[in-house]
Amino acid sequence: MKLITKRLILRKPGKKDIRDLIEGLNNLNVSKYLSKVPYPYKKKDSEWWINDCKKQFAKKQKRNYPFHVELKSEKKLIGAVGLHEIDHFNKSVEIGYWVNEKYQRQGVVKEALIKLIDFAFNKIKLNRLVIKAYPKNKASNNVAKKLNFKFEGTERKSHRSLSTNKIYDAKVHSLLKKDWPKIKRRLK
Repeated sequence: MKLITKRLILRKPGKKDIRDLIEGLNNLNVSKYLSKVPYPYKKKDSEWWINDCKKQFAKKQKRNYPFHVELKSEKKLIGAVGLHEIDHFNKSVEIGYWVNEKYQRQGVVKEALIKLIDFAFNKIKLNRLVIKAYPKNKASNNVAKKLNFKFEGTERKSHRSLSTNKIYDAKVHSLLKKDWPKIKRRLK
């Protein structure tokens, strides 16, 4: 399964990604904003992640869609986006993402998320998407705003970062399927 944009390929994780995963995630500036990523990030961590992703894609009723983001021009993994813990009954899911620090502030996450949002609404037939971001993660909160997710509030002391072992608040942003066509037209 692949989702393709102008600059990116969103694809299933594979063993060839180990070196790029370590390069991107063995960086406290990246991992401190992620709940389940340890620091330092080692080869065994990337091997566990890739194996877990394979299991997720193999399930008949998927609850997770983890995609690695490959930059076409470099044929290099530069980050990941995904749908996490799909609630099929309520047609809702949380979106997660990260990008290698070297590729930040280049519109990569926004480009990848536009494709992922289309996939979530049109292929999986979800109705509500959620982005949760630590208040200090200005880039992530800005992406949610640029994509016209609506700020719903703050979950107080609800998320622990594995890399720092600190518990953070999480700003909650949501997007409804009925609003997406109009928003997407404005983003082009």
